[in-house]
Amino acid sequence: MKPRTKFLIGGALVLGTAGYLMASSIKDTAVYYLTPGELSAKTVSDPTFYDTGVKVGARVVPGSIVREPGGRQVSFRISDGSKTYNVIYRGITPDTFTDGVDVVVEGRLDRAGTFHATTLLAKCASRYENAPEKYKTTPGYRAATSGA
Repeated sequence: MKPRTKFLIGGALVLGTAGYLMASSIKDTAVYYLTPGELSAKTVSDPTFYDTGVKVGARVVPGSIVREPGGRQVSFRISDGSKTYNVIYRGITPDTFTDGVDVVVEGRLDRAGTFHATTLLAKCASRYENAPEKYKTTPGYRAATSGA
């Protein structure tokens, strides 16, 4: 057998093994990203989906945030308009976490319907916009914002 053929066969084996390992590791560590309505449908169709790691994106129901004394645990409700879940999170909440803000929680849904979050991400409620025209005419505005 020629050295070039051996090299090509060896390279194909290495690439095939690396591809298999990557595909199997992605399958084992993948986390679903769902809305509360999709999560509800998923648990109805597949009861083994409870206690499976999942990310849920929804909005915090206004008036539902309850902080425990000591500030390390917070409970609240999230909803997408079709389904609502109670969430319990232990940890430091983001500064932008307030009523009505969009959040992404990562954790597990128990059979009682409570979502136990291990990660809480809150989206910024404000939008970044250009400065109003009145500030653009202020002396020194351009120098302060252009880095000059």
